[in-house]
Amino acid sequence: MSQSLDIDLLRSFVAIAETGVLGQAAARVGRTPSALSMQVQRLEGIVGQPLLYRTGRGVTLTATGERLLAHAGELLRQHDDALAELRGEQLSGVLRFSCPDDYAVVFLPYLLQGFASLHPGVHVEVMCAPTPRLHELLARHAVDLALVSVPGTTVGDDVIRREPLVWVAQRGAAAAAIDPLPLALGSPDALDHVLPRQALEAAGRAYRLAYASSSLSGLVGMARSGQAVIVLTRTAVPDDLEVLGADHGLPDLPSVGVKLAFDREAPTALTSAFAAHVKKSLPAA
Repeated sequence: MSQSLDIDLLRSFVAIAETGVLGQAAARVGRTPSALSMQVQRLEGIVGQPLLYRTGRGVTLTATGERLLAHAGELLRQHDDALAELRGEQLSGVLRFSCPDDYAVVFLPYLLQGFASLHPGVHVEVMCAPTPRLHELLARHAVDLALVSVPGTTVGDDVIRREPLVWVAQRGAAAAAIDPLPLALGSPDALDHVLPRQALEAAGRAYRLAYASSSLSGLVGMARSGQAVIVLTRTAVPDDLEVLGADHGLPDLPSVGVKLAFDREAPTALTSAFAAHVKKSLPAA
């Protein structure tokens, strides 16, 4: 007798895969850890293969589990979208959105307030990280969509706006006169770290890396201390700091593009609605 993949079993399995811990997954789906373990056993019986490796630190997916996860996410989205459409319901549920810290400071309050007024039944979970980490989250389906940075030379209608990168320091710019130039930069593989170093090397300006962090507050704190020059997108520069230029012996910096990236090729109706809101609401620079 053939068996079918049960939606409730798939939902529990996805929760386990995303959290890696039975206790956290159980809390997410409203079941006890023992009930969740029984669901996994039922699902493994249907599939005919082990789905999880159990370790002292949690669980990881087997090769079959990885394949099932790819199918499960899409099946759950299609199920939920179809049910909402048939019931004539407004958009509701949880949307997982992520963006770099500087975009969060400038754009996030406006975006979230506007979307909440249109869709009060949606709860948006936000995670901030540098763009390279956001792509990792998307690849693991840990977030639904992200506002990411791309090189300024990127072309295409999906680039929502372009943001100039600028040198920033404490007013008076004493740090800019130090040789070698003390820099505080973001994550080493992010554009706001790589591009400034390339510009300085091309201009023959000596520098030293005084501080590296993915924390925007940490970088701004270094600039305010007068101990380093930092690099931000122009719209994220605090009013108490100064934008530096050629008169401080610093080369021009390129712009970066801003676009949306998704965790899958066919986003849910909820993800698509939020993406459309971002594209409509985010001002073009």
